[in-house]
Formats: sequence, C-alpha cells, structure tokens
Amino acid sequence: MTENKLATIPFNRPHVSQNELEYVAEAVRRGSTAGDGPFTGRSNTLLENMVGAEKALLTTSCTHALEMAALLLDLRPGDEVIMPSFTFVSTANAFALRGAVPVFADCRPDTLNIDERLIEAEITPRTRAIVVVHYAGVACQMDEIGAIARRHGLALVEDNAHGLGGSYRDRPLGSFGSMATQSFHVTKNVQCGEGGALLLNDAALVARAEVIREKGTNRSQFFRGQVDKYRWVDIGSSYLPSDVLAAQLTAQLESFDGIQSRRQAVWHAYHAELADWAADNEVAQPVVPGDRVHPAHLYYLLLPDLENRQALIAHLAERGVQAAFHYQPLHASPAGERYGRPASGGCPVTERVADRLVRLPLFADLDETDVSRVVDAVLSYEVA
Repeated sequence: MTENKLATIPFNRPHVSQNELEYVAEAVRRGSTAGDGPFTGRSNTLLENMVGAEKALLTTSCTHALEMAALLLDLRPGDEVIMPSFTFVSTANAFALRGAVPVFADCRPDTLNIDERLIEAEITPRTRAIVVVHYAGVACQMDEIGAIARRHGLALVEDNAHGLGGSYRDRPLGSFGSMATQSFHVTKNVQCGEGGALLLNDAALVARAEVIREKGTNRSQFFRGQVDKYRWVDIGSSYLPSDVLAAQLTAQLESFDGIQSRRQAVWHAYHAELADWAADNEVAQPVVPGDRVHPAHLYYLLLPDLENRQALIAHLAERGVQAAFHYQPLHASPAGERYGRPASGGCPVTERVADRLVRLPLFADLDETDVSRVVDAVLSYEVA
C-alpha cells in the first residue's frame, strides 16, 4: 500500500485577487492592451495615493524603473553610486549600464540594511547618489541617510522592491528619495507576473521621466494635447507594460489591505512560534525596530553557519516544505568585481549573512494548517 504524502508547500504562490480576471478580460475586450491604457492610469493613481508620490509611472519591471532612475541622474562613466552589496543584481546593473561604478557598502547585522555608519567614508568627488534597499520591507535609517545625502549634495534613490506598505516613523517607504522603484514581480506582495513602477517625489523630474519612458519622445504630451506632434527629444527606451498587466495589478492594489492582513498573520505566527527554538539554537530572527512598520514581504532565519543553513533547507524539503536562501554578495560576484568596487572596509557582515540566511514560505494563501506544518518542520531540526 502506497503511503500518502502531504502536498509540498511551495516557497511562493501568487494570490489571485478579487476582480483580477474580470479586469484582465475587460482590458482585452476594450482592445486597450498597449501601454498607458485606462488600467495603467488607475494603477498609477493607486500607487500615488499609497505612497504620497508626486507621480507614479508603471514600468515593465523594477529593473527598468531603476534604469530610468539612472538615466534621470545623467550618470556618466566613472561616476560612483553607493549601494548595499546585499541586494539583487538589478540594483547595481541599472547604474553599471550607464558606466557608473557601484560602490558596495556592508549591511547592518540587525536589519540587514545598508549600514548608514559606513556610507560617508565612501563618498568621493565622483559620488553622485546613494541607493538604499529596504531589506524585507524593514526601513533603512532614513533620517541619518537623508542627512548624509543633503550634506554632500547627493541624490537619494530608494529601491523599494520589498517595501510597499512599509513605513519609517509614520512615513511611507518610497517617499524619502527623489525617486523610488517598486517591483510587482510574481514573488512580491502584490504582483502582475512581471512589472514595476518608478515613483517620483521631485516634481522637476516628472516631465523628463515621461519622455525617457516613452522611448525618448514627448508622446505623453502629444496625447494630452500639449504639442501638435511628438518627436524624439531625449534618450530613452520602451518601459511601458501592457495594460493587460496593469489590469491585473489594479485588482491586486485594490485588494492590498486584505493581502497584507493575511501575510502579516503568517509572519507573526512564524515569529512567535519559532522564538524559543531560535533562542535555544543561536538562530537570529528578523529585527524590526519600534519606529518601523514592515509589510511582511519575507520571513527569514539566520542559522549559525552555512552548513546548518544548507542542512535546514534539505531538512525542510524532506518534509515537503520549500525554503530558499537569498542574495549572494554583489561585491564578490564576477560582474561586481568587474564593474564595481567594495567599500574600503570590505563587506564582512554581508558575507556572513549571505551564508546563513534561509527564507520560509510566505504568501497570502498560506493557511493555518500549512503554517503549522512549516513551524513543526523547523522545530524538528536540530542545529549542529
């Protein structure tokens, strides 16, 4: 007789929100499937209201939003941009494409965000910007980083791929930099498969951002009746997503509060039920300072070493639970060594964190039974 096996709990499963299929069908029926259709406008407005941005521009990905930010900064070969080494490759790639040099700073051992205490030492006459990444949606030390940027006349850009719905001292993430980028990749809290947005908090950037997003033309002005024809007026590319994707995203954004409530329940269940096991086994749980609200984007554990991290992932897999490690240090990657440079003191915290971190399944449709399965699977692991 074959033994019944429980279904595997995936690391991620995209949530299908209310009205999602209806909106997609509506976009197709209307024939408004190209970029900047009605649903694109609705998504942009929802984002502007959520973050308080001057302007939101939906893009095909967060990567493309970062590329637009690099173009808006007018970066030249040899310019430097300070950013964390503990981030996704797009954070660096967007600026390296312009010939700029990513300067990789180490992260804090508590929040895993860029260590604001190390930034100022890396500023040179060639530094043009600071890029922060709110890891797991827990805000960086934005007061201190903002003060550094103002003191040195540097642009501040937020890679807010993890942080929509998070806040720092009651202010939404994505509202601190002159620009911020969002991701709506299938792994994010709200998603449309592939998608992103550029949030502009400086009104002076809006007109040029529209041109860059429309292949370097003033097409947006033409459709508003501000010019009699549109022309090529600047460099740019095609960064507009289909309105079919925007339709899906509109429904997701309209369901944001419900999605967040369910994700928060999962996050807090992990945090409470694993606390004693973590303390007994010298495993670190996420740190969320009291002046910050996080959006439950991901839940991670920091094991004592690489061997235990790998063993825990294998242990969970044997029990039908998919878990994953995360970023590998950019400063030590082949492209990072070629196009960027590490901070003067290196990135030892980043290297330790990258070897030890494991992420648990976290998505809106993870029910209480599956959360209990994940918790029990972790609790049954004996740290060596």
